[in-house]
Amino acid sequence: MLRTPMGGAGHGTATADDRLVSIGTVLSVLRDEFPEVTISKIRFLETEGLVEPQRTPSGYRKFSPEDVERLAQVLRMQRDHYLPLKVIREHLDALERGEQIQLPVSGGTPETGADCPTAARIGRSELLAAAEVGEDELDEWESYGLITPLPGGDYDAEVVTVAKLVADLGRFGLEPRHLRAVKAAADREAGLVEQIVAPLRRHRNPQTRAHAEATAKELAELSVRLHAALVQSALGVRLH
Repeated sequence: MLRTPMGGAGHGTATADDRLVSIGTVLSVLRDEFPEVTISKIRFLETEGLVEPQRTPSGYRKFSPEDVERLAQVLRMQRDHYLPLKVIREHLDALERGEQIQLPVSGGTPETGADCPTAARIGRSELLAAAEVGEDELDEWESYGLITPLPGGDYDAEVVTVAKLVADLGRFGLEPRHLRAVKAAADREAGLVEQIVAPLRRHRNPQTRAHAEATAKELAELSVRLHAALVQSALGVRLH
């Protein structure tokens, strides 16, 4: 359990306001266990609805001990179980209702590689069936780099989503050659994410290195949302 500084020491029982702390104090408390956490990260978790600090009349955030502990729970679930924020929010809501939750078994450290999460794989025939396309179409997508098989000929299960989207766009007349720019943009975004998480993966602290995967997922989610918002804005349409 994290310990947060309390006001009112030596003056009797602290009031509710005395127990509230600033975001800077929250950062200091959390960094004992999560050295990579930043104020921007705390603010991001707030915007995602994972914590709701009080606000002073002038707009400053004030966090209760319960807020700080909730933030620590979020960071642990990311670091130890590689959970996306949506799932973490569902788990926290369940805990607040008094329900029990089942967390996935933590993976090993980067040094050993034991029990590290591995991507699900599917065969070529499974991919063709899932995407409802033929051999020729898949060959063309691979020639343009939209889909890349893994060593041995299998595929990361995530490419099923890619294949379905490419097929759907093809029904509007968009051919693989038209999508090369989209693929190039995605590769550049992935490169930016890699630049940010690379120092975490090289960190001497094993917990920080393990946190790199959760950080990469979070950055990927933000990048996808930004891309969607930019396309929507450029077209002048509302998607929802």
